[in-house]
Order: sequence, then C-alpha cells, then structure tokens
Amino acid sequence: MFECTSICHSSFTKGHWNRFGPSDSSLWTPPASELHRLMWTKKGTSGHLDEVQPRIYIGDMYAAKDKRTLQAHRITHVLNAADGKFNVNTGASFYRDTNITYHGVEAFDMPSFNLSPFFYPAANFIKNALSSPTVFVHCAMGLSRSSTLVLAYLMIHENMTLVDAIKAVSANRNICPNEGFLEQLRELDKKLHCHGR
Repeated sequence: MFECTSICHSSFTKGHWNRFGPSDSSLWTPPASELHRLMWTKKGTSGHLDEVQPRIYIGDMYAAKDKRTLQAHRITHVLNAADGKFNVNTGASFYRDTNITYHGVEAFDMPSFNLSPFFYPAANFIKNALSSPTVFVHCAMGLSRSSTLVLAYLMIHENMTLVDAIKAVSANRNICPNEGFLEQLRELDKKLHCHGR
C-alpha cells in the first residue's frame, strides 16, 4: 500500500505546473506520482474531523460515531464513504435521534476498487447538503475514500482542477487517496478540464 509522507511540493507554483508539464494546470493532468507531492502538507496531525472547505468537514469513524461532536459542529448531513457491514457500519438508523441526513457509499480502500461511479451522486449529495449548515464526509481514517469524494465534488461543482482541489483540501487536512482512486480522479480531471487533449 502507498504510504503518504511529507514531501516538498516545489513542483507546483500558484496553480501552475512548471517542471513537469505545461504552465497552465487546467490543460494538463499531472501524473499521480507528482500529485502526491501536494498531499500531506498540513503541519502536525489531522484531527478526527477537520473543516477542509467552508462547511465541508472530512474525518474518521470516531468522529462519525460521536453524535455530540457532530452536533457541536452543526453537521446536518453525513456522507459515509465506508458504508456497510465490513466497514463503518453506522447507516441512517444510527442518526435517527438527530436531524442528520445520511448517505452511504459502500466502498473499499483498495486501488482496484472503482469509486468513480459514486463521484457524481456523492458530489450532488454534498452540493445539496450545503444548502443547510454543514456536511461531514468520512471513511475509516479520513484519508483516502472520503478525501477522494470531496476532491471529486470540488472538481465537479466548484470547477476546480485536480491540482487545485488537492491544494485546497490538503491545506486543512492531510489526505492520501490510494493510487487507484487518484488515477480515477485524474480521469475525471481529463474529462472536465482537458477536452482538447
């Protein structure tokens, strides 16, 4: 399994890709090996939940099961990217005594798992959730599946490139989509931003 480490991200400057490709990052999707340079840039450790964009939190299973913390952060929607019996088995019934709207994606954190069919449904859930106070996206550790879905949302609904989305999220939380998920995000980036390539 790929291990994210703190790596200098000098290859990227103000959204422009310099040493490895064209200077306009919206026209070219960097290879996955270089995208990892943008991750794990937040100094210190990430918490059980961190606000990565206004009113969008990413976190782990501990935060997902702490209703009091969710209520303190005014969470109204929960997107579980590790739903199911063999993952983080909360489900809508877990939140029935709250005003939380739940959406589950039964995904496995393996490079061979195809998460891309869930990109648009998850992005739409996040977008709709933002009409209320806040949304919390989680998986087991808050590193791979959940961050992948938030990155997809930023690309689909906020018109960010993959590079810009990674920079925006990793400034507030250390993330590490697995190699397979990163390749799926690269494909999404090409579809959304590299029409002529």
